[in-house]
Amino acid sequence: MPVNLADQLKQQALAQGFAVAGVASTSAGGRMPLRTAALERWLAAGYQADMAWMNNPKRLAVQQLLPGVRSLLAVGLNYYVDQQQGVGVARIARYGWGRDYHRLIEQRLKRLGRWLELQQPDSRWRVCVDTAPLLDKAWAEEAGIGWIGKNGNLISQSHGSWLLLGHLLTTCELTPDAPAIPLCGSCNDCLPACPTGAIAEPFVVDSRRCIAFHSIENRDDTLPLPLHGWVAGCDLCQEVCPWNKHHAKASTDPELQPRNWILQSKPQELKEWDDNQWDEALRSSALRRIKPQMWRRNLGCL
Repeated sequence: MPVNLADQLKQQALAQGFAVAGVASTSAGGRMPLRTAALERWLAAGYQADMAWMNNPKRLAVQQLLPGVRSLLAVGLNYYVDQQQGVGVARIARYGWGRDYHRLIEQRLKRLGRWLELQQPDSRWRVCVDTAPLLDKAWAEEAGIGWIGKNGNLISQSHGSWLLLGHLLTTCELTPDAPAIPLCGSCNDCLPACPTGAIAEPFVVDSRRCIAFHSIENRDDTLPLPLHGWVAGCDLCQEVCPWNKHHAKASTDPELQPRNWILQSKPQELKEWDDNQWDEALRSSALRRIKPQMWRRNLGCL
């Protein structure tokens, strides 16, 4: 096996448009046992709210996702763009401004998997985006592309936390990168920035108090807390992060550029949309997870 196969794979990942890429070994060790224990404590505290899928036991054992897995490639897709939402516009988290990132990351990782298979014909691989039961942020940290910050997001020295994560699991044994070193230091800016107190303590997010959770995942007719101007997700803890203020880089990827209605639509206008208008606006969008009745409910909270 070529000794530089890992470097070649990372170069291929950057050529596919990913901002960062790193490799981790999936053998036991590193910080993963600690991250697994932290997940179990988080679940025991009920911080997952209604997200029952977080209890999937496969999340604790990467080998169940791909038998014989030996390495993984972690990638980050930079979704920060120069544009800003207009004054008085219903606030929508940046992850949903462009095309559905699940499809973008999956398509690009599949190309990398096919490239890797050409180099190692006997190898097997699997693509994982955030819908797979994988400790994605922990593995990204282990692969060296960023560290898990006090707001629970992965933070990169080069791009801040405006990264959407994906992973390519493989039976190839690739030379791993060094795990990322946490660099939040004494900064706690993200904790008071959350108006609902969802960051229960540094590194621990209580979904039951999270605006993003309730605006996206909560299917109830009414919400237990105010949304503070947000109707889809929330970026407050990212907007105050010094790493984002000083290291965010604008993406020129055409697939990630914002749709006009997201930048310009006022709440009153959106309240008048019927289901067909929502269906059209949300085509090929990750925001499609929020159903029309949920949009109307969220807008009614403003």
